[in-house]
Amino acid sequence: KQERNARHAAQTIEQNARSKIEGQKIQNQTEAEEAKQTLIQLQAESAAVASTGTAKAEAEAKAEYYEIESTSDVEQAFLSAQASTIEARAGLEEEKATQDAQLAYENATAQMDLRKTERLASIETSKFKSLVDAISPETIKAIARAGPEMQAKLLKGLGLKGYLMTDGNSPINLFNAAKGMVGAGGVS
Repeated sequence: KQERNARHAAQTIEQNARSKIEGQKIQNQTEAEEAKQTLIQLQAESAAVASTGTAKAEAEAKAEYYEIESTSDVEQAFLSAQASTIEARAGLEEEKATQDAQLAYENATAQMDLRKTERLASIETSKFKSLVDAISPETIKAIARAGPEMQAKLLKGLGLKGYLMTDGNSPINLFNAAKGMVGAGGVS
């Protein structure tokens, strides 16, 4: 009996121990499953944070790219406008320089023409004065009183083609006058 009681008591203790072990096992499995679920949830949250971080980083990178691109476009437009202004100024300065050079050239040419005309007039005046001095005033009077044929011969002999001479009161036109009269056959 005692042995039976002892066996029974041992079996009861063993069953109690087994049930405690089974209970502990179930509790451990439950805690392990809960820990697994927490781990999976934390992994999901971590993945979400990582993907959010990546998306945020990509969005920030794109925003920075567009900002740099727009700043670059604005700067390029500004530089292009500056270049256009510089080109326009250079064109105006070149045109002004060309006009100034043309004006200087025309002024120089006009001055040379004026000096040439003054010299030619001076030469003609000197030539005429020399002829008048060489002929003498008496000869000029004789030419004026002589007939047209004689005037033509005298003028031809002197190498004169024609001049307008005056004594101060009445002008005498010798410009091809004698030649015209002789060619016409006399005085008209």
